[in-house]
Parts: sequence; C-alpha cells; structure tokens
Amino acid sequence: MRTDMLLTRKRFGMLLFLCLCQLHFAVAQDNEKQPPNFVIIFADDLGYGDLGVYGNPTIATPNLDQMAYEGQKWTNFYVAASVCTPSRAALLTGRLTVRSGMSSNKYRVLFPDSKNGLPAAEITIAEQLKQAGYSTACIGKWHLGHKEQYLPTNNGFDYYFGIPYSNDMDMISEMPYWKYWQQEDEAIKTEHFNVPLIRNTEIIERPANQNTITKRYAEEAITFIKENKAAPFFVYLAHNLPHIPLFTSKEFKGKSKRGLYGDVLEEIDHGVGKIISTLKEEGLADNTIVIFTSDNGPWLPFKNNGGSAGLLRAGKGSTWEGGMREPAIFWGPGLIAPGLITDIGSTMDLFTTFSKMAGVDIPRDRIIDGQDLSATLLNKAPGPRKSIFYYRGTELYAVRLGDYKAHFITQGAYGQFGEKEVHEIPLLYNLSHDAGEQFNIAKKHPEIIKEINELVALHKSNLVMGKDQLAERE
Repeated sequence: MRTDMLLTRKRFGMLLFLCLCQLHFAVAQDNEKQPPNFVIIFADDLGYGDLGVYGNPTIATPNLDQMAYEGQKWTNFYVAASVCTPSRAALLTGRLTVRSGMSSNKYRVLFPDSKNGLPAAEITIAEQLKQAGYSTACIGKWHLGHKEQYLPTNNGFDYYFGIPYSNDMDMISEMPYWKYWQQEDEAIKTEHFNVPLIRNTEIIERPANQNTITKRYAEEAITFIKENKAAPFFVYLAHNLPHIPLFTSKEFKGKSKRGLYGDVLEEIDHGVGKIISTLKEEGLADNTIVIFTSDNGPWLPFKNNGGSAGLLRAGKGSTWEGGMREPAIFWGPGLIAPGLITDIGSTMDLFTTFSKMAGVDIPRDRIIDGQDLSATLLNKAPGPRKSIFYYRGTELYAVRLGDYKAHFITQGAYGQFGEKEVHEIPLLYNLSHDAGEQFNIAKKHPEIIKEINELVALHKSNLVMGKDQLAERE
C-alpha cells in the first residue's frame, strides 16, 4: 500500500514537472515569437472600382477577392497625394510630403533628368524595421530618385529589383507624347520605353522587357520571402502597372473581358495569389500581414486603357475622391480580424502601425502623420484617424473631417473636370451620404465648415515646409 502511494506520488510529481516544463516552453516560445512579417503590394493608377470585390463586373480578381473575404476590406482608405512620387514618399515615411519637400507646384513627379530625390534625413518604413532585425526588399517601381544615393538600397532596403520611375518615361518615339497614345494597342511596344531595370544599384536590362515585368516582380518577391523566412521580413512590391503603357505576359494576353487593362490586373491578381500560396506553404501565413492598395486613382484620359473610380468623382491628379481614395485590403489569417472597415485610414498609417507592431519607437524629432491602426486590424476597434488632408503640390485643396469633406480649391486634371477654382465658401459634402461629391451642403452646415477651418488653422500652425526636391532638373 505504502509502495503504491509512493509510486503514485512520484508519477504525480513527474507529471507536474512535465506540465511545468511544457508551460515554460510555451511561454518561452511566445516570448520569442517573431514580430509579424509585412508585405505591401502597391498597384499604380488603380481605380476604386477596378477590383471584383469593389464592384467591378468584368475584371476577375479572385485572389484579391479572397484576401478581402479572409481579411479586412477598407472602404475609406486614402493615399496622401493623387500622383506617383508624393504618394510613394508619404507611404514610406508616414509624413505629408509638404514636410519632406517631395511635392512641388512646378513638377508633380520626378523625371529621369530630375536632380534630387527622397532626402537622406527622411526615415522610411524599411529603416524603421531594420532596427528590429527585419530583412527588407523593394521590388518594382521606386520613383523617389533614380540616382544611386536615392535608390532603395540607400533608404533601408537590403535588396532592390525594379524600374526606378514610371514605365512611360524615357520614351523613344518621333511622335509627341499625347499623340503616341492615340495608336492601337498593337503599335505600342515595350522597346519604345528605354526604362532601366535595376538590381540593387546596377542596371541589368535596358530597355526593361515590360511584357514579363509583372510576372518577374511576383517571382522576385516569392524568392526573397523563401530566402528570408527565418527572420522577420518586409517586402514592398510596387507594380509599375496598370499605369500606361499596358503590357502582359503571353498567358494573360486576351484573357479578360475588360480588354488589355483587365488582362493587366488579372496578371497582377495571379501574382498576388502566388505570394499568398507561398506564405501558406512556407508556414508563414499566421504571422504575416499582406496589404494591397494603390498609389492614386485611375488615369482617366486613357479611356479603356485607364481604370475606373467607380462611384467616386474624377481620378488621378485631382483631389476629388476618385484621385485619392483607393481599394485597401489587409490579410493575415493569424492576426487580422476579418470584416468590413468603414473607418478612415491612410497609407501614411502603415509607417506607424508597422513600427508599433515591430516594437520600434516612433521618431520624436519630426512630425509623423501616420496613426496606429493595429487595434482596428487585430480587434476591429474603432479607427483612430478622423481626418484627411488633400494636398495638390504644396497647396491644401481639401480636408475631410469625419463624414464631411470641404473643398477650398477644386481643379481637374489632364484636361478633365474643370479649371482651378478657389472657393470663398468651401464646397461641403457628406461622404457617407454622397461619395460621388454631387450635392454641396455648405449652406446647411456652416458649423461644420467652422470646425474644419479650425482644424486647418491648427495644422498650419506647426507646418514647416520642406525644400522642394522635385523642381530641379538637369
């Protein structure tokens, strides 16, 4: 009897010891868990109405649609500018580009003969995440300076593979720029655009073969993920398309009911699907967040070779909603709480959100305009952002506060949607009721305009304008 009791006690003690060991191991594992991996997939000139999950009836985007169903679909997500260069600078630095000088009233974007680029004093998301031991890659369009000192490898990225500016630049044609686009699609060739393809800092192909560029970008992202899966990683995949000129690989040519523009998007969607599959196959899905959005709205003058802003007004180049409100999908099955998010968000918020989730302090020596969305992403808590500033160059054209948007200045772009007009009484729209900005309600709500004016006064009281980095060309 005594022997049985001793054996029972020994067995109980051993069981307790094993349980404590398992608990200790589990706690240790949790404490040692890596911060999440981040993948941003950034389209170029994609419209709010161009994806199936955002209502497009003829462009098939099954992988992006599935991302939205499994993750979060945001309906009030904004970029900080309606053209390439300032939009990208704001995403990577978490700051309005009037602060960094990456917006200008002379030239709206950087060109192949631009003298400057992103100032070295600016801190990028990649530089932030390097502090937490991340491996970082920029794949695709950069457009923040083509000279070596401005390239991704000098801005926190371990690896770069891509075209340093827009894919329509360095055009080789006897035709004037705008006349060139009046040709049929078959007459527009990739060799007409002498854009360089760069690996790190070396040009490896010129002109870049744009027929295969979308496919190659996805493959580069997948290779980087596989090679860097042991440590946390950040991949910034910025497609050159669907910015014109439009090119696809043979497998996608003529596939879409929407024509060439649809073919391009369906190839991008296919690449997204391959990246998601890779994350699942490599056991990384539960600790990775993938974001898909775009740099600005559709380039409408190109008709069928441009996209659609859906129910939103205007497109690229303007501060109407169609220029700056974008599709935004957040996916991460082990992290993101699925749902439809109607709160306001901005690409600038990714800087702050990633930093917080990676355990990196936000810089205190400068104003950071991004806000932390992690509580919304992880728990569907109400979003912290209440306002959006719509800059065109260095001028503040409009402000959104809650549901309301006031236009102080309106101006179309590329010969559409009217000339520049300064409004003595701002135009006012309730975007929850009137996303198309059709019904001016300024006379009914002077108190809202007063509140927005107070917000503008506060904003301008601590605004220090950066030196214009876009104006000088060689």
